[in-house]
Amino acid sequence: MRKLEYTVPKDWDGATVKGFARGYLGLSARALTGQKFEGGILVNGEDSRVTRVLQAGDALCFTVPEEPMGYPPAELPLEVLYEDEDFLIINKPPGRPVHPSPGHDCDSVLNAISWYYKHTGQSHRVRPLYRLDKDTSGVLALAKHRIAAGAVTEKEYLAVCEGELTGAGSIAEPIGLKEGSRIVRACGAGQPAVTRFWALDSREGHSLVRLRLETGRTHQIRVHMSAFGNPLAGDDLYGGSREYINRQALHCQLLKLECKAVSMRKTFHAAVPKDILKAFPQLPINTN
Repeated sequence: MRKLEYTVPKDWDGATVKGFARGYLGLSARALTGQKFEGGILVNGEDSRVTRVLQAGDALCFTVPEEPMGYPPAELPLEVLYEDEDFLIINKPPGRPVHPSPGHDCDSVLNAISWYYKHTGQSHRVRPLYRLDKDTSGVLALAKHRIAAGAVTEKEYLAVCEGELTGAGSIAEPIGLKEGSRIVRACGAGQPAVTRFWALDSREGHSLVRLRLETGRTHQIRVHMSAFGNPLAGDDLYGGSREYINRQALHCQLLKLECKAVSMRKTFHAAVPKDILKAFPQLPINTN
């Protein structure tokens, strides 16, 4: 059972437990509500309510209970990049969905994580901090409890696009479902979406591009680059050709993860998978 302990600093003298947890530690309202059980919130060793007024030097402790995993375990390959008491960071392979879905009932990332937790003697609800498309590879972070689930993430992607791009720019076009489809997205009406990109190299009709999302819409990079006239190689759903690769050439290569409540501030990298390297040997793709 994880115990998170804090000493109240002078600047927060007179704050309530709720005010300190939300304002200083950055806990979400949902996470704080989840601590409302006997022993969940302790001040100087005593059970306390979120309305209790704190004094500088008080010892505040949140006890995080173990939780059931929630997904059937399945023994599948799993590349762990990092693990501690609060987070599990993996390199997701292409072709594997994050969540179970029709046709992928037991071969998702969450099924694999459930097996991993079970066979390493852990019991956590499986909480991915964000989604990656089934055919997108790269860094994926999972929180081991509700407090860690409040972490802030910033991701960078590497993609191979069709056409020869130069320079840098941003695409600010709203994204919504394409009329008549339950899967395909399109620019136009919908939710605001902003994608920033930097062209790293262009050769033989393809470009290596670094991308950063300012919003997190479904298929955002794929939709925006297609609308920009440079669909991702292999992404036939949005106009890309599968001549060189049989999935969208998109990889989450970098993750910045920060969570003050558990003193986490790290950057993680995932090596570019072999299928992208093999398909585009003319491009100087960094494998680190």
